[in-house]
Amino acid sequence: MATQALNAYRLSEPEAEKLGELSSLAAHLSDSVPIVLSGLLLDLPEGMRKTILDFGADVESNGFCLLRGVPVGELPKTPGTHEAHILDGHPTNGTLMLVADLLGSLTGYQDEKAGALFHDVHPVHGEETRIENSGSVAFDFHTENVHHPLRPDYLGLLCLRQDHEQVAATRVSSVRDALPLLTEDEVAELRKPQFHSLYPTSFARNIPGPRPSAGPHPVIFGPADRPFMRFNSHNTQADDPRAQAALRALSSALERVCRDLVLAPGDLVVLDNHVVVHGRTAFTPRYDGQDRWLRRFYSLRSAPLWAQRMMRHPRVLPAMTEIRGVV
Repeated sequence: MATQALNAYRLSEPEAEKLGELSSLAAHLSDSVPIVLSGLLLDLPEGMRKTILDFGADVESNGFCLLRGVPVGELPKTPGTHEAHILDGHPTNGTLMLVADLLGSLTGYQDEKAGALFHDVHPVHGEETRIENSGSVAFDFHTENVHHPLRPDYLGLLCLRQDHEQVAATRVSSVRDALPLLTEDEVAELRKPQFHSLYPTSFARNIPGPRPSAGPHPVIFGPADRPFMRFNSHNTQADDPRAQAALRALSSALERVCRDLVLAPGDLVVLDNHVVVHGRTAFTPRYDGQDRWLRRFYSLRSAPLWAQRMMRHPRVLPAMTEIRGVV
């Protein structure tokens, strides 16, 4: 497990109160273009704002940062089924929107949850073994939306409620920590555009037959001293035995440098989706209204002009059937 210092900032009570006020204002603006929130972003507590901006600038970053003491407000029972609108207008919508827009723009995907901008991550009865946010089994390392040409630049996970035993952890592992553990030959294999990644199951619920895949693509790319990663341990594959061996070596290295973050209510972890992969340890849901509940957002620095002109909502990217092969 990695031992690097945790990049964390805890909001004071006055800062949390200020954030709550701004979040309540922002919560009803998710259908607006990003410029509408610019005034609210300038009013964010200075320490919180600086932490997020420094993280986004990728200055001595380990690929994630953690905000603590984020207000979560009053909550209903944790849903036991897919209930997309259970927190419509909730202040946490505003919080996630403000953080996402400070880094880029809050973004949804038409293929995933019908373009929802805020994703409720909680166990759903009967889906315990699904490798997505409705499951409760271990979820191995993955780049979010690994198959997509416009993958999120950042994602955030806000804890509203812990699991009963308080053991479920969000697992975070950086490519920049892992690569020094690999051989030059293994890294060279991972840099070749010879890998394919299946669509995640959350994008393929309504696709008949086998899940489609994207690629070929490299798993490692970018400068040697500041590399990036595109990898899903469940969905990224290669035909060449040497490439497969390199994938196994990468998985092992990521495990060795992993950090397990047991998020408490009010903890918001923000991840650079090109630098770190993330996962989840297993936990046991009880379906009693008090199960683990996180909220997720995606942030994209900039969508290409052609994609913006195809978007039917100012923050939701077009379906893959419309853009596959364009990038």
